[in-house]
Amino acid sequence: MYETIALNMKCADNIAVLTGAGVSTASGIPDFRSTEGLWTEDHAREYYMSSDYFFHDPEDFWKKYKAIFRMKLLKDYQPNLVHQFIKDLETDEREVSVVTQNVDGLHSLAGSSRVLEYHGTLNKSSCLNCGRSYSLDEVMKVNVPECDHCGEILKPDVLLFGDLITAHEEAEAIIEKADLLLVMGTSLLVTPFNLLPYLAFEQNGTTSVIINNEPTEKDPLFDYVVHEDLTIAVEQLKSRGL
Repeated sequence: MYETIALNMKCADNIAVLTGAGVSTASGIPDFRSTEGLWTEDHAREYYMSSDYFFHDPEDFWKKYKAIFRMKLLKDYQPNLVHQFIKDLETDEREVSVVTQNVDGLHSLAGSSRVLEYHGTLNKSSCLNCGRSYSLDEVMKVNVPECDHCGEILKPDVLLFGDLITAHEEAEAIIEKADLLLVMGTSLLVTPFNLLPYLAFEQNGTTSVIINNEPTEKDPLFDYVVHEDLTIAVEQLKSRGL
């Protein structure tokens, strides 16, 4: 199957890549939603990581936010073989667009040219009052980051529970242009992100591939399904000329 997948990828002019937490686990970042992930440890985290809680108690929100996302460790994480593989798919003849659920910024750090961060990013925070943006380094200097212009407590640019998804239409447009959809490292449980593969399923001429370490409910939508550790799968594809 790897030979066929590699051949389809080589022939593709426009590849859309959807990625989830499984892509970043090899960099040491926990998969928050897997059966072994951190979200299973305390379901109250969904309450604390919500817009409602941010507006209710922003000081305590920031304390819990930094602890849950292990913010002090974020700068220690680096792109891994999978991020690099996706970046290297880009050529002068082939356009590759990444739509990622991950908020760690590693696709951009790996050098991918077109990255849509579907759930936002941990690397920036913004003032809702005046719109100023602040880097992760600035946010980590204090326990509760405030805007140095108007004094409002900053809100992280990561999508919180209760926030509106603003990137879905852009993600749909990326898939509609693609002649190959590659899904990697996601269980496809989160709505509306998990609706995106249906677009490729309904389009004539769009080849679809999913590579994940365990089966997903959406596997029947794909032309090719690989259940394998992503690092091993990437090595297999690279050995076939990718």
